[in-house]
Amino acid sequence: MTTSKIVGTDAGDARVTWHEAEKARLVLAVGHGAGGGIEARDLRAIAAALPEHGVTVALVEQPWRVAGKKVAPAPKTLDTGWRGVWPALAAPGLPVVSGGRSAGARVACRTATELGAAGVLALSFPLHPPGSPEKSRAAELLGAGVPTLVVQGGNDPFGKPAEFPDGDYELVEVPHGDHGFAVPKRADIGQERAVTIITDAVTAWLTTLG
Repeated sequence: MTTSKIVGTDAGDARVTWHEAEKARLVLAVGHGAGGGIEARDLRAIAAALPEHGVTVALVEQPWRVAGKKVAPAPKTLDTGWRGVWPALAAPGLPVVSGGRSAGARVACRTATELGAAGVLALSFPLHPPGSPEKSRAAELLGAGVPTLVVQGGNDPFGKPAEFPDGDYELVEVPHGDHGFAVPKRADIGQERAVTIITDAVTAWLTTLG
């Protein structure tokens, strides 16, 4: 069952689209990136695959997207929006895993400890701006403070898997994938397989959390 609900926050109205499991044991809340919304291929795939494994998926649209704006606000404002949605995410009374893609992954890492997240799912974590590896955001990832899974494209210009530092997190590579997990036609895996790698990795990791 899929339902959407507007949730007021100090950053404006956010929207939560629930993909509910019949007998849920966890809620996986996932935010979008700065360049797109919840229609991203990885978010849609997770929302479709996880409920049958006992995980309710909540896709969260930040207030700037709900308001129809084209440019994401500063990280502080994104964090405010995420905090404001959290009570609605926790309302079912289940452990909540905080997740996101790209900028949404950064938000999840920065706020996980204070919000009491059961874990962090970081999809396409933007380790650095493209072409600027010296501007590392590794501290956000390493500071999450909860069990963390990173799913990263092998050719992500925001940080290839080999660039990630050692730390207390798991990392799964999607071979040939770019920042949106698109794989070139010449790759030895197809787009469907790339998406399956993502959903399989998330499903397996969540079983370790409860």
